[in-house]
Amino acid sequence: MRQPDAEAAAGIARLEGYLLAQSRVREAEREAEEFAGRMPWLTGAQREEVVRIYTQDRIALSRRVLKALVSRAHELREEYTARYEELRRRLLCASVAALIGATALCALAGLLAAHR
Repeated sequence: MRQPDAEAAAGIARLEGYLLAQSRVREAEREAEEFAGRMPWLTGAQREEVVRIYTQDRIALSRRVLKALVSRAHELREEYTARYEELRRRLLCASVAALIGATALCALAGLLAAHR
């Protein structure tokens, strides 16, 4: 990938991340407003505080979940990379063994044909 293409891809990824984060913040704020709306006895200041705390807690939860997902994705990547490497080694060994076997059979056939 050329440098400008890599920079453009990185910029797009950052923009996507920002937009996703902003949508999560808006979602948390909406949920907080709905939650506070179920408590009509709150004063205006109390309602604002409930909304603020709920929003912070919801965003913190989203961050923890995202970090756990990223961690698990890294674990799976390492696991699947190790499996792939093992399968590759096995295939290479099987291919070499088959090649050696075929070569030995050809040599044996040549020897048998020469002795006739």
